[in-house]
Amino acid sequence: MMPSSASLGRPSARRRHALDIRDRVAGWLDRSAMPLFDLAVRLTMAPIFFRSGLQKIGDWPATLFLFQEEYRVPLLPPDVAAALAAATELTMPVLLVLGLATRLAAVPLLAMALVIQFVLGAGNPAFSNPQHYFWMLLLTGLILRGGGRLSLDHWLLRFSRRQTGDRP
Repeated sequence: MMPSSASLGRPSARRRHALDIRDRVAGWLDRSAMPLFDLAVRLTMAPIFFRSGLQKIGDWPATLFLFQEEYRVPLLPPDVAAALAAATELTMPVLLVLGLATRLAAVPLLAMALVIQFVLGAGNPAFSNPQHYFWMLLLTGLILRGGGRLSLDHWLLRFSRRQTGDRP
């Protein structure tokens, strides 16, 4: 009796066809859907922090008061913490939207989300918000994956490789 192709470790024609379809769908998702997802993550996170930065500079005396009384960040004087927070919230989201230095831009925003949730949240339960975990997850994804194919990072890397003759 001859062993079947499946028993020899070779997939049947039907199974090979199913695997081929799976591979084509996965390839399409990687090429087409993931760049859009990466862009959507960047465009979701950017306005959250940018609006907060605008709010801080819109009423600077109130911001300083909040950093002195409510947002007590360890190790930093309140005026320095307020200035750093506002500068970070106004610059890093712009980089995220452009997809420029995406990984680097996501790091201080992740740090801010961590401080809000775990430092300020430890002192005041009003700052403890499950939504911050979602922010942390998305920002960590940007740090790990970068800005994706629809980013200046990607295009600058491609341009640089063309200039030096390197292949991706």
